[in-house]
Amino acid sequence: MERLTLPPGGAAAVDEYLEYRRIVGEDDGGKLFTPEEYEEYKRKVLPMRLQNRLYVSWRSPTGIDCKLVGPETLCFCTHRYKQHKTDFEMMPQQRPISLPCRVTGCQCKAYLYVPLNGTQPIRCRCEHFADQHGAAPGFTCSACSKCSGFHSCFTCACGQPAYTHETVVETKEERLAQGKPVGQDVPYAAMGGLTGFSSLAEGYMRLDDSGIDEEIQWREVKQLCYSASTQYGSVQPRGCSGLLNLSHCCYFCATTTLF
Repeated sequence: MERLTLPPGGAAAVDEYLEYRRIVGEDDGGKLFTPEEYEEYKRKVLPMRLQNRLYVSWRSPTGIDCKLVGPETLCFCTHRYKQHKTDFEMMPQQRPISLPCRVTGCQCKAYLYVPLNGTQPIRCRCEHFADQHGAAPGFTCSACSKCSGFHSCFTCACGQPAYTHETVVETKEERLAQGKPVGQDVPYAAMGGLTGFSSLAEGYMRLDDSGIDEEIQWREVKQLCYSASTQYGSVQPRGCSGLLNLSHCCYFCATTTLF
């Protein structure tokens, strides 16, 4: 087994580099800033970033943020969110807010999330993958001439088709007005919609205000309890918030009360 050995102080240097990369992102163009340039960058950019952060999500028509976009999340153009324009000195007034790709030669005019089917891109109705379509508005297929623009019938885990979802870019105030979490103010680049560990889960599994509604959550639990009761029989609940408590197999009840 190969072992990596760090010299004294090496671990601290790695931590400093990771902190640098989280703050600077792609803004150094691949060439590390000098200590002076780094301090000047932080002095100029961090106050702006803390004040004008944009939250990016892929939202279903039911209001669930099925995907919260982070720095490494891919766009339709195949580049990552951190490779798009994410910092603004003045908050844009037009809606929707467009976040163009900064990669040289890319025709992407606005960040657009596209889901994956496992590890591969989803297919268009023309049967070709999303990455076989152009990033310019219109998203025409480069592999066939019959495609009038990318349109996928892929179904999200929330139960809604992908084409009914939209990529939403919103301010902190707009998100708070909807009762959705905004997390803490952080100095890191291209954080998008990430506000905590729960942000990494899909929307239908996320139990904060950006995910599934509490009423929907408990309605599904009741349905599972009822289904199990018809098979195994039931007993009167001892706890469990008034839900049907089963002595045999109700996982949800077993995690909240022992009987």
